[in-house]
Parts: sequence; structure tokens; C-alpha cells
Amino acid sequence: MSGIAYLPPEGEYELFTDEAHYADKLKEWGLASKKQFLYKENHLQFQVTIKGYQVYGKNEEQNTIVIEFSDGQLTCIHPAYLKEMQAASFGKGTFAEAQDIPAASSEEKLESEKPAPVKKEPAKKKEKPAKLVLPEEKVHFTGTVKQFALSWNNFNEENDEVVVLENVIIHEEESIEVGLAWCSHSKTLKKFELTPGDELEFDGKIVKKKLPKGKDADEEFIIEEPVPYKINNPSKIKKG
Repeated sequence: MSGIAYLPPEGEYELFTDEAHYADKLKEWGLASKKQFLYKENHLQFQVTIKGYQVYGKNEEQNTIVIEFSDGQLTCIHPAYLKEMQAASFGKGTFAEAQDIPAASSEEKLESEKPAPVKKEPAKKKEKPAKLVLPEEKVHFTGTVKQFALSWNNFNEENDEVVVLENVIIHEEESIEVGLAWCSHSKTLKKFELTPGDELEFDGKIVKKKLPKGKDADEEFIIEEPVPYKINNPSKIKKG
């Protein structure tokens, strides 16, 4: 589309696991609960949808929203900037500094321009697993199978099979106790015919991605608490 300066996401970005996750993020960003939003630039106006988000900052507490235009083009935008665009008065000085806010590619500048209220978050969440500093590279894990579950995928409108692990530990020079984590119940994992209580050893990459509460594959065991981390592509798997 002419008249738009696109700032596409750099690398992978987080997708929403389900409608509840989408609604929670909208509430966190101060946006109305709806599917389409207005994007305004150079006296033009477009309907866009929110595809996902990227995280940044020292504790990965900040978000940059990834939006999609009708022609499939993606661009990044600060949540506060997108919120201001929804106002009829946008462009009349309500958010004068907004044009200087870059996408996720300029994380240092976003850090300096982040809204002051965000600084209140660390004290409240300091002891939660979400505060862990996660390694960016592939690392070695141990963990125990807690249960199997179904996670509704809103984008392909079907359930994904997952494995919930407990007592997950990252083994580096200094071990990191993760606690609960989850991963896809892939064909590779199914070959091990896992059951709850099985101890596993494997390599993988861990990211901050919450598994919503729900029932397991047999619809008997309720997941009592959110599982905050996902392990991608487990390899070199050993079953104890």
C-alpha cells in the first residue's frame, strides 16, 4: 500500500495461543476487545488485524505489536501508538511523540521511551517464573512428564497435542530451575510412548509462551495453573 512506511518484524514473533490469550494481551495493551483496528498514516486510514507481538527489554516485559494489512503486509507498532490511532482526535497533538517511536528493531530507544507505569510491574512479578532470564541458545534440560493436554489453536481451529513437564531444570554452569514447561507432543516424542512420571533428558530452546488452562487429552485432569514456558524442538531425547 502506498503512503505507508512498513517496519516488518525482525525474526520470529509470538502468536496468540487462543482467544483468551488474545483478549488478555488486548487488555494489557489498553485496546478494545475486537478483531480489527484503525491504522492512520499520512492522512490515510486502513483496517488492520493484530497477528502477534514481539518482546524486548531487559526482562522481556515490553511488547511491540505485529499488525497485518489487507494485502498481507506486516509492520510493527508500539501498543500505545496503536491505541492513540483509534481516537478520532489522533493527529491533533494527542500523541505528538508517537511518530518518533520505532519498531522492535530499535529496542534501546523503546526502552528510553517506555511508559512510566510499566516500571511498577517488576516488584509485583519479581518472584514468578516469568522473571527468569532465559538462554537464547539451545541448552540441555531434564524434566518429568506431568500430563498430556490439548491446547486449542485459534488460527487453524483445531486442538494441538502437548506434553506438560514439571521439575524442569536447565543444566549450564549454574543450573536454572524452570519448574513447569510444555512442548508439542511431536512424532519424535510419541515414539517414546511417554506416561506421567517418566523422566526425560534432552536438548532444546526455551521461550516465554504460556499454555492456557484446560483439560488433558482424556478430559479428566484439569490443568491447575498456567504453564509459562514452551520448549521448542526437543532433540537428543533420553528417557530415564
